[in-house]
Formats: sequence, C-alpha cells, structure tokens
Amino acid sequence: MRLVDIDSLDPILATLPECPRIVTPGGGATPLALLNALDRQLGSWKLFCVNAPAGVPAHHGVRHETVFLGPGSRQAQDVHYFPMPMSTAPMLLSTSCPPDLVVLHTTTPRNRVVSMGIEVQLMAAAVEAAKRRGVPVIAQLNPQMPFVRGDGVLPEQAIDVAVEVDQPLVPVAPAILDNDLISIGELVASRVGNGSTIQIGIGKIPDAAALGLRRHKDLKIWSGILSDAAMALDRAGALVAGRQMTGSSLLGSLELYAWADENPRVRLLRCEKTNSPSAVAALDGFVSIHTALEVDLFARVNASRFGLKMYSGTAGSTDFQFGAMHSRGGQSLVALHSRHQDSSTIVGRLSGPATYSQPTAVITENGVAELIFADEDEQARRLIDNAAHPDFRQQLRSQARDLGLRCSPAVG
Repeated sequence: MRLVDIDSLDPILATLPECPRIVTPGGGATPLALLNALDRQLGSWKLFCVNAPAGVPAHHGVRHETVFLGPGSRQAQDVHYFPMPMSTAPMLLSTSCPPDLVVLHTTTPRNRVVSMGIEVQLMAAAVEAAKRRGVPVIAQLNPQMPFVRGDGVLPEQAIDVAVEVDQPLVPVAPAILDNDLISIGELVASRVGNGSTIQIGIGKIPDAAALGLRRHKDLKIWSGILSDAAMALDRAGALVAGRQMTGSSLLGSLELYAWADENPRVRLLRCEKTNSPSAVAALDGFVSIHTALEVDLFARVNASRFGLKMYSGTAGSTDFQFGAMHSRGGQSLVALHSRHQDSSTIVGRLSGPATYSQPTAVITENGVAELIFADEDEQARRLIDNAAHPDFRQQLRSQARDLGLRCSPAVG
C-alpha cells in the first residue's frame, strides 16, 4: 500500500480507460472526499454504488449504476438501475459491470490489516474482481472509521494506493415515532417469539419494532443492515448474551458507529452470505420485518417505486422474504401506516411493478391481516377489514368487486 496526497492521483488516473467504472461503498461508508477528488480530474465516468448518499458527484457526465437508489442517485441526471436482489448483485461485477477502479473507505492500518468498517456488502466481491482484472484498488483511510470484524478485514497489501482523510462519518438520525408507529411496533413484536432470529433494518418501522421487542429474550439478529435498532435491542438485554449480530452493513447514528468499533458482538459479512435465501431458511423461527409504500388486494407488495418511478430498489427484501417463508416457523411481516396523507396504502391494485408478493402478514396501526394459506378472496377481505384505514374500506370493497374478488366483510 502506497500513501499519496489526495491531489496526486494522476498515475492512477492514467491507467484508466475512457469513461471508467468506479465501484465504491454507499451509505455512511461512501468515501466522498476521494470520489470528489477523482471527479475533479475525470471527464465522464460511471459510479457503481449501492445507496449513494447526498454529496456524491451527480452532475452531467457521471452515470450512476446501482441495485438500490440512495439520496445521491435520486438527484443524478443519468441513473441505470439493475433489478437484482442483494444476494446476486455481486455477480454484476464479474459480468455486465466489471470495475475499472475500486475505491474503498477503510480504517487506518492496525497490525497490517484494515477494516472496510461499516459497509462490506458487495465490496469484498469488488476487491476480488479488481484483482482478477488487474485494476487498482485505492482507499480513503479514515481514523474515524470503526474497525468492524468479518469479511471486510483486508491485509493492507490488498490496497494499491491510499490517501488519509480524517473526517466524521455521515450519520442517519433515528426516526421519530408517533403513536401509530408505536402501535405498529407492538403488533409486530406480538408476532415474534422469544428465541427468534430477526431481520431488522433502518427506518421508522424497524425502530418501532425494536421498541416493541425490547422486553423479549434470547433474540438473534441476522440482517442486511445493522442499525440503531440492533444496538437498542442489545442494550435492552433482548438478545442472546455473547452471540454475534450479523449483517453486511451498518447505518445509523454516530453513537452506533462508535459502539461497533472493535465490538466482538458485531460482524459484517459479504451480502452473498447474509442475503442468501438458503442461509436465511436454515435459521429456525426467522422473522423478516419490512415496510412498504403500498400493498394491494392481491397481496403484492410495492417497497421500491412511486408509480413507475424507481425510488429505492429490490435490495434485500426479496432475499429475506423468500428465506423467512422457508424457515421452520418463519414469518415474513410487512408493516406500514394504513394511510399516507389523503391516500390509502392498502390499494386495489399496485400503481407499478411489485417488489414481491404474499408475505405472511400485513400489519398497520389498525391490526394484522393474516395472509398465509388464505385464498385470494380471503386475503383481500382480511386486508380491507384488518389492515386498511376505516375511511377507505368501502372504496376498497368496491374496487375488489371490480377486480373480481369476492370479499364481503366478515359477519360478527
């Protein structure tokens, strides 16, 4: 590993082809200083990044490529979305999206190794792809990056060139929970037995679920993202003592990042492992907890689009949903508010493509719609009677009839 000044990257840039593809981590681990230094010296280039944050180059000439849009890619002028689950997304790097340069954000060396810190995800595969292709791996070494164990620990010789940048990581503030969210979290928690393995991510629904689960015992966490919700459950004593929490990235507050530093309870693995449906299915009593933008009366879930406009992506939702449904005693739970502003989130038919379909149950502040093993008419009735907001139920029954669904309200 050769240390250079951030403004002395010309020898690396001279090796790159025209319009190179740069693969880099997303979320709080994006090496913004290094990416912007490269951008100042490149003309047009491709940025392959999962959940790109605000602050990444997003101007004309930068083509964003991703399997999950973040705030930065939503602002970009040129976005190419690949509709793949996280379990298979690393294969893009050896097929249609081979890297010309891999840019990491790591700790400073400790005993001649570095840690990728708060995001491994597909970056382990990116480094391997770079070595196979003989292309450079450069790193932004940051003393404020937490040292996290797992697949993101690399020998320092795996990095060709490094720059030192001492900057705080970008945090994500915990969600503010209203009474409806607290009710949803309690309903989610009522479905989870002591000793279960849970997948719990970031956002209002996971934070509400963690609040509801804080009195549980012997829970285990196997997830794509480890967030403040995981830390809260650990501190509440709800997890199996001494057992590692497993994810492929960390995303949350600065307190979370400090808690994860050298924490033997936390390990981050490559997403081919964490998101493998077969690995999830092998965990008894696995409960996946997701939210959605809308659910229709055919039990199809939209967690990624506003109409036809892509907002986020498939990410790990299909991996964990499929794995949970094949786990012995497992459940796939979808939790959401029953209305958004003046619209129902339970709809007759989705406004765009589905992310996945047929979860175990849909939960709103109004109750639980049990969907598993019910025919489509009964699924629709339960969604209307048990999950939909009362203001929209009659309208939904009319839509159900138009769609050929027989779902008269339950008697008694």
